[in-house]
Parts: sequence; structure tokens; C-alpha cells
Amino acid sequence: MILRNVLLIVLGFQIVINATRPIITLSAYDMGASMLEIGILTASFAALPLLIAVKAGKLTDAIGDRLPVILGLLGMAIGMLVPYLFESIWALYVSQVFVGSSSIFIAISLQNVLGNHATKETRDYYFSMFALAVAAGAFVGPVMGGYLSEHFSHSAGFLVSMIICILLIAFAFFIPVVLKEQPAEKVSLRSSLQLVKEPLIQKALFSSALVLYSKDIFVAYFPLYGKEIGLSTSTIGWILAIQGLATMIVRFVLPKLLQLFGREVVLFSSILLAGSSFLVFTSSSNIILFCVFSCLMGFGLGCGQPISMTTTYNASPKSRTGEVLGIRLMTNRLSQFIAPVFFGAVGGWVGVVSVFYVSGAFLIGGAFVMKPRKNKGESETE
Repeated sequence: MILRNVLLIVLGFQIVINATRPIITLSAYDMGASMLEIGILTASFAALPLLIAVKAGKLTDAIGDRLPVILGLLGMAIGMLVPYLFESIWALYVSQVFVGSSSIFIAISLQNVLGNHATKETRDYYFSMFALAVAAGAFVGPVMGGYLSEHFSHSAGFLVSMIICILLIAFAFFIPVVLKEQPAEKVSLRSSLQLVKEPLIQKALFSSALVLYSKDIFVAYFPLYGKEIGLSTSTIGWILAIQGLATMIVRFVLPKLLQLFGREVVLFSSILLAGSSFLVFTSSSNIILFCVFSCLMGFGLGCGQPISMTTTYNASPKSRTGEVLGIRLMTNRLSQFIAPVFFGAVGGWVGVVSVFYVSGAFLIGGAFVMKPRKNKGESETE
């Protein structure tokens, strides 16, 4: 019952995010925004969450997970309402700030719920199911957003997304409230960051940040590239959705891959595959090849998040799991804040195609940073 409700909420709010983020990019493009401005707009999704992620994690440990999810869904609904009512750049910024900030509470709380109710033996399965629901949202969302934008309007995408957020609130009331014993003294941010000294957590945070920024860059800049070469909005949506479908497929087999090859090998290989797919993505304007490369990218990017979530939770002090998950999301949002601005500047200077080359190079470099080392004593099962 708990797992089902959590996965339903995850699916719903991920559909909303993945349906509207390409719409945000295309709306700004239609309003005449430059590549750099679109990069800043994309980064605004992560700006406030970067500052509040750790506090959000502490809050969920202190008051339980139900209220943050409810308030987060309300905030996302507001984030959809504003651009529906007002067609302007400032409305898009307001929307991204609301959606980005609200989603941080939802994500931390739902991950914490699953971590609390899973045993060490079932935690990989629970987080794989969580990641599968995220991937399903990444498949359904772009298709829904693409068709609503093309056959109705950008505003229709925001309206439908707002309705989904409101409907999900009913399921959030079934989220259990688990209160954890809090430290007697107030814990500073510096003290929180001491928790990431564990090498396993560091690797988990780095891989998670790589995956998240890459997905953001693809969602933000592929629609612009697609428009440049004459693709329809619905076709762009389908190509984005294929990446989500590939992510779903690889997460079905991920537990077996981890069992056969270990975490380090799977992580290295998957990020290397994603980086290579980025590099060759724009080598052709053939739609079939776009779908193939998007699929390979999804296979590569689909492994990082569940591995990162499980590793982070398992290595965390049990009274501070929400706090450490908050640090993980803070790291993610830092990469999601810096990367769009950087790539927006690169794209504005050299052209949108350069975004794919540079991002692919970063991913391949990151994969080799995490390359498995022989005779290392770290446990592969932690």
C-alpha cells in the first residue's frame, strides 16, 4: 500500500515536470529569448532548491514525510497556474522557482518513506521501483506535453499539469508519518556536509550530479535543436520520451546487472555509454537515428539514480537519512544550476550543436573519474 501510493505520486509529479520543462524552453524560444536567457531560465529550476535542500531533508526527519509532500504538490500546482494565466518570461521564471523548490520536498520525502519502510535486503528493489516510476514519468510526460502544445497550446500543457498535481494531493494523505529522534543541538550546514566524507557517498553524489545535469541539458536544448532542423513539437516529445522508455527498460534489469558486474562497473559503463551517445547525437538529422541515440542515452543515464539513492541511504546515519538525501539533492541542484547557464553561454557563442559535444565530453571524463580500480577494498554491496 505504501509503495503503491509513493510510486503513484512519483509517477504523477514526474509526468508534470517532464511535460512542462520542454514547454518552458519552447515558450521562452517563442518569446524571443536567447540561448543564454534560456540557460538561465532552466537554471532557475535549481536555484532555490540548491539553498534549501539540506534544510528540507532535516525538516522531513523532524516532522515526517506527509506534510512536505502535500505542500510540495500545492507548490507545483501554483507553479503550473502562473504560466497558464500569464504568458510572459517572468511567469516562466516564477513557475520554475515554484516547481523546482516544491519538487525538492516531494523527492526527499518520498525517498525517505521508501528507505524507512525497506529492509537492507529490499532497499535496492524499492529504490529501483522509485527510479522506474521516475523513468515512466519521463516517458509519458514529453509525449503528453508535446501533443498538448502542438494540438492545443503551451497553456494547455500547464493546465493539465496543474490538475494532475491537485489530484495527487489525495494520495499524499496516505503517506505515513515517521518522526525521528533529533539531535539535542542544532546541526550546522558544515556538520551536515561532514556526512559526505564517506567515499561511497562521494561517488554516489558525483554520479547523481552527472546524470541529472545531463538529462536537464538534453531536455532543455534538444527541443531548440529540433526546432532549428524543422522537427514538430510532438516529434520532439516522442524522441525525449524514448529516452524515458529506455530508462524504464534498463531499470528492470538493473538489479541483475548489479549482481553480475557490481556497482562500480555498471556505473562506469553506463555513464560512458551516455557520454558517447551525446557526442554522436547531432551527427545526423535522421529521426530514426535520433531515436536510437536517445535510447542509448536512456540506457546509460538510467543506472545512475537508483544506485546513487541506495548507496546514499545505506551509508547514512539512520537518524539523519533525510538530511543526507537532502545533501544528495543539493549536489544535484548545484549541477542543474551551473550547467544550463554554462551550456547556454556555450550554445549562444558557438551554436546549439556544441552543447551536445561539450556535454558528451564531460560525461566521458566523469566516467573515467569513477573508473573501477583494482584491488580496492570498498564493498560493492553497500
